[in-house]
Amino acid sequence: MKKNLYKIVGLASLLAFGQSAVAQQTYEFTLDTKKVGAPVQSTMYGLFFEDINFGADGGLYAELVKNRSFDFPQELMGWYTFGKVEVRKDNPPFDKNPNYLVLSNPGHAHKHTGIENEGFRGMGFKKDATYRFSVWAKKVNTTEDQKIRVEFINPKDEVIGSQELIINSPDWQKHQVVITAKATEEKGRLRIFLASRGAIAVDHVSLFPTDTYKGRENGLRKDLAQALTDITPGIFRFPGGCIVEGTDLDTRYDWKKTIGPVENRPVNENRWHYTFTNRFFPDYYQSYGLGFYEYFLLSEDMGAEPLPVLSCGLACQFQNEDRHAHVPVSDLAPYIQDALDLIEFANGPVTSTWGKVRADMGHPEPFNLKFIGIGNEQWGEEYPEHLAPFVKEIRAKYPDMKIVGSSGPSADGKQFDYLWPEMKRLKVDLVDEHYYKEPDWFFKNAARYDNYDRKGPAVFAGEYASHDHSTGKQNNFLSALSEAAFMTGLERNADIVHMCTYAPLFAHVDAWQWCPDMIWFDNLRMMKTPNYYVQQLYAQNKGTNTMTLLWPDKKAVTGQDNLYASAVYDKDQNCYIVKVANTGTEAKNVKVTLTGTKKNAAFTVGDCIVIKNNNLKAINTLDTPTNIIPEKATASIDGNILNIQTQGQSFGVYKVKL
Repeated sequence: MKKNLYKIVGLASLLAFGQSAVAQQTYEFTLDTKKVGAPVQSTMYGLFFEDINFGADGGLYAELVKNRSFDFPQELMGWYTFGKVEVRKDNPPFDKNPNYLVLSNPGHAHKHTGIENEGFRGMGFKKDATYRFSVWAKKVNTTEDQKIRVEFINPKDEVIGSQELIINSPDWQKHQVVITAKATEEKGRLRIFLASRGAIAVDHVSLFPTDTYKGRENGLRKDLAQALTDITPGIFRFPGGCIVEGTDLDTRYDWKKTIGPVENRPVNENRWHYTFTNRFFPDYYQSYGLGFYEYFLLSEDMGAEPLPVLSCGLACQFQNEDRHAHVPVSDLAPYIQDALDLIEFANGPVTSTWGKVRADMGHPEPFNLKFIGIGNEQWGEEYPEHLAPFVKEIRAKYPDMKIVGSSGPSADGKQFDYLWPEMKRLKVDLVDEHYYKEPDWFFKNAARYDNYDRKGPAVFAGEYASHDHSTGKQNNFLSALSEAAFMTGLERNADIVHMCTYAPLFAHVDAWQWCPDMIWFDNLRMMKTPNYYVQQLYAQNKGTNTMTLLWPDKKAVTGQDNLYASAVYDKDQNCYIVKVANTGTEAKNVKVTLTGTKKNAAFTVGDCIVIKNNNLKAINTLDTPTNIIPEKATASIDGNILNIQTQGQSFGVYKVKL
């Protein structure tokens, strides 16, 4: 250890459970206040959403009914029927969802006709909460009014909520009723009885909590959406990664199918449906109820810039090795037009074709889209060949639009080395890098961007997460701490790294394909992981400009003696924000000298916060969601010297106000 990096200041009495005292050391850094660095982009820290792990239907999208329009390939998947129930296709109310049911009298006074929906691994009901049931229905071959009884039931078949609904028209109409749950139940079901002697046709059977995020009827699950908002993200990437590509071109994510009346958005097979046979979910489909309009609304609600990603005409290359699975470059015109139309949908005036569609959906004001991604993690010569015409056409019509390209599925290697020069040649604005690596990789790569080319495109760290394979890739504290350490390098290089988003975002505890994930949930509860809190601490303390924080030997703090650190200036708060990760087991005294200050400058310590744990394998769970959470920390200021005692295995944020 270099003598000029620290000095021995004494013995710390860390006596716990019989441990002997160990020497605490002081580590000295300098922060030059005269050298205010590059701007930190408002988009620096954000969110990546993909419909994986039942993240949309069954998750963020608050709909409780699975296969609500009976249009899964197996028409009654998710439904149980009794009595006389028939699937029909003639004269449907919605052309893109052609199936509907006819419920008829069973022909016996002691028999019953009806349907029952299992939800997404059950339905979550909360005692005294209200739920809006709706259905498109009509009476069939009768002049008499018909009636259905709608029930919430628990696994014991006990009714915990009920209402009757009159169907009085021979024409398709939307009917709805609000029902109060009488008990809390995580694994409930929805049961509908035909309660009259005739017959009715039903379609788009829907059930939402009335208390959705922002109170919208076709809304989002409130606790999950609020957790996203609480991060204060600057960028929101949607609708995902691999689902953009699809298992094949027929199942790619098509944004135009996700807008307009929610009842007439067709079902799409989810690309994660077939991916892992050990985590196989044959009922994983997309209702498109959570579509591009809703994603734009959520971006606006959170104050984040929207970043939609569209297909470049390449199906998922992991699942398609044959070039014939992809769209030939000569046939890309419809895909390019989709991209141009999306920009018009987001930004066009109400007099434009797609701007009018947006306005008719309830948002006449533009969404002010600034970024668009073309392709996910494609690779090979096919990708730049497909990307080039998109860049040309978008630049011609929307020269200010920032285009995001990709460096492939890995953080390095043959494809990465090939694609970066190609992205420079095509002059994309940002290059999307992905890395799912072990914690040690994150520790070792804190200086990854220190020597990146500043003349090329900026970096979008679009998908990353630390995978601790020794614990089954749990969201443990080790993974979060390694990400915190790595992100000091993102912050230090904010002149070239303009965006970063952890991935994936959500996972249902009973229906997931991939881990780790930032937020875990069941039908009633949610749990924020330590990784969530690390992302939140960075997002809420991103500052406005980078600052130079150095060891006495003028080197950046990138893991020497298990310390990682970075600093920013926040011009709005007139303060400096220092972030320090101590990945060792011992506490360390850190002194940060603020140089270049005026003689009469007076500093005070602002809010300080730390996340820590003595057990690197510790996790949060749904039952113990606060096992690892940020806590208030202390620091002191002596003139122009900030004194921090970093605890072992901790990440802290410290503010110095001028």
